[in-house]
Amino acid sequence: MEANEAQELKEHAEHGGESGMQPVAFSMALLAVLVAIATVLGHRTHTEAVLYQNKATDQWNEYQAKKIRSYNTGLASDLLGVITVNDKAAADKIAKSYADHQSKWADDLKESQEKAEALEARVEKAEARANYLDLSEAMLEIGLVITSVTLLTRRRVYWYLGIVFSVLGIASAAWSYLQ
Repeated sequence: MEANEAQELKEHAEHGGESGMQPVAFSMALLAVLVAIATVLGHRTHTEAVLYQNKATDQWNEYQAKKIRSYNTGLASDLLGVITVNDKAAADKIAKSYADHQSKWADDLKESQEKAEALEARVEKAEARANYLDLSEAMLEIGLVITSVTLLTRRRVYWYLGIVFSVLGIASAAWSYLQ
């Protein structure tokens, strides 16, 4: 065997060994894309939860403002009932106006409270989804790292183990949208 032939066989064997790692390299590239997608979705979902929380806070602030107005109107109405006034008709008109406001605010308070509670439910749902997406990101990253060990060791057991973690990550991402 000539030196050139031996060199060619050696190069052929090296290329053959590398071609056996092509599925591993491809799966690593795919996992990297999935990690990026899970990261972006997780960040967006966390942002969504924060925005819903801000809306819920605003709604609770509106509820509180209405509650304070209702309380102050009740105090004024009570005060009109215990003081002596010169113009009884005007006082009765004001008292009726206050009673009308109280009635309206009672409905408004209930509606504001329901809206705030609905927004809080959306916050909880978004936070739960974000947690599953964070878990997905972590599992996919672990799968990617373990899979990369295959390239160093040439042992496919790491590739299979990485795929298991990756499947768990994909399942976690899917579960986040099924809830």
